Amino acid sequence: MKTARSKGTWGTRFLIRLLAVAMGVLIFWLLGFLMRDIKSIGGPDYDEIEKKYVDQTLVDRQQGVQGRIDELGREFSSKRQQQQLVGESSQNLQRTIGQLLELKRLSIEKNVSLTEAEERDLSLSLTQFLESQKANQELNATMADLTRQKLQSEEELLRIEQRIADSREPAEEEYNRLEELHRLRLAAYQLAVLVPLLLAATYLVIRNRASIYFMLFLALGGATLFKVSLVVHEYFPSRYFKYILILALLAVVVRCLVYLIRLVAFPRIDWLVKQYREAYERFLCPVCEYPIRIGPRRFLYWTRRTVHKVLPRGDSPSEAEQYTCPSCGTRLFEECPECRKVRHSLLGHCMHCGAEKPLA
Repeated sequence: MKTARSKGTWGTRFLIRLLAVAMGVLIFWLLGFLMRDIKSIGGPDYDEIEKKYVDQTLVDRQQGVQGRIDELGREFSSKRQQQQLVGESSQNLQRTIGQLLELKRLSIEKNVSLTEAEERDLSLSLTQFLESQKANQELNATMADLTRQKLQSEEELLRIEQRIADSREPAEEEYNRLEELHRLRLAAYQLAVLVPLLLAATYLVIRNRASIYFMLFLALGGATLFKVSLVVHEYFPSRYFKYILILALLAVVVRCLVYLIRLVAFPRIDWLVKQYREAYERFLCPVCEYPIRIGPRRFLYWTRRTVHKVLPRGDSPSEAEQYTCPSCGTRLFEECPECRKVRHSLLGHCMHCGAEKPLA
């Protein structure tokens, strides 16, 4: 029979689990850095693909026409500012002329002639006003011509952009195709690293279930499984991912179910000892769970939940007599060959002398 292994204190067990979680997080980060380096592999260059399908002379013409439109816009803004200045100057001259004409009207009513300087100012103001009006008309004509040129350039730009857009459609199709191939290639590279690591971790977890280092392998397997799930979800469409996820979960459930069925049909000795110990604690047959009714408990009734509420007086029945389950015929209490006292038949050691009994 195997020697019982110490479980350690509660604090030690908690610290072990906490460090195992920390180890899993660190492994997950390490795998994340590795996946990020793999994703840094360069993909297709759209500019190079575009050059194969789009005529560069059209691109040059597009840039030239766009530059001419921008230049016409700046020139139009400059002429508009000049027009505003000319308009303000014309308004000032108009007010000045109005004041001089009003002064001349008053002088005529009073039979007083304007001075030579006033006549000269009036004549000069009229001349400047006419020149400003002429400049304003020239600016209007220039702005109209700039607007016409800009409209023509914009129409030409639309035609060029339409031709470029028609040429870019096959370029975009090829780029999308190459980008999808690149994504699948990255997924293959990442899974080529993760899947063998996941298989190795799964093997170690299954192989070392009873090992003292089981938590280490479990942390590795959990972190790798989570990273594989993220990679699959990132690169595969959702309509495919749901089938992959369901199949993976189905495989896990089937594996766990087979393991539990085999555990019941072909149990390990440590599991049997645990099952027998728990059954003895509740005064139930470890094989068929029929109540062990001997001694003070002979006429009592209890279940797994109510066993501790039933408190018979007197000594424990296992110390008083040998007993066989009347339901399944399993020998539950027998005489110890060393100390000749009654001991548990299905447990490894005598509770009186500690003599060991090999368990089948």
